[in-house]
Amino acid sequence: MTTMTAAKIILEIRAGAGGDEAAIFAGDLARMYQRYAAKQGWSFGILDANQTTLEGYKSLVAEIRGAGVYEAFRNESGVHRVQRIPKTERSGRVHTSTASVAVLPIVEAREVNISPNDLEVTFSRAGGPGGQNVNKVETAVRVHHKPTGIVVSSREERSQHANREKAMDVLRAKLYEIERQRASGNVTDLRREQIGSADRSEKIRTYNFPDDRITDHRIGKKWHNIEAILNGEMDPIVKAFSKTETAE
Repeated sequence: MTTMTAAKIILEIRAGAGGDEAAIFAGDLARMYQRYAAKQGWSFGILDANQTTLEGYKSLVAEIRGAGVYEAFRNESGVHRVQRIPKTERSGRVHTSTASVAVLPIVEAREVNISPNDLEVTFSRAGGPGGQNVNKVETAVRVHHKPTGIVVSSREERSQHANREKAMDVLRAKLYEIERQRASGNVTDLRREQIGSADRSEKIRTYNFPDDRITDHRIGKKWHNIEAILNGEMDPIVKAFSKTETAE
């Protein structure tokens, strides 16, 4: 099935509870995935992002391509929780913040039927961090799928056509996953699993900086050396899930 062999995925990260610290944590996760992808020789392209600072993101959508990419990333979907002292905290108090991650396989156009009449497409100038205009042509694309209310954007490429294709990849991935889950009767469960409410109690993994420990609550595994893992050394986590799935 497509979802088991996909070599292209959409990665979506959104800051949750915790204000600026949540946005910084979302940025940490984005860089962890980007560095891990680079170590594997995979391509990582940011399609759209709402950047708060040089370190933080309110939201980020990226495309990752490479053999085995879906198998490596699919267990990252859910709410990630961090416990640490923010850089802006003067009293040394540990804060808890969250970010949600969704991983969706990119599917071929023939697998999802989308009527052009269901789409509202708008164009704008692509912008850089802080709203800086990176060109004077309206190359950024925003696609609104009216039946579902899903809105996707792409501003990575230099042409309207290329960005529209990227945005349609994201839309098809989201619609495909909705249909796949509808067939099994758990669309609501999927969205909660993939995106969640980003509530602190609704977590799949906790990054505890005071104890230098990462805990995955689904398989009960723990790892140390948070800094190395956030720097892209994700193999211990990926291999732990691989062993668990093999055992099943």
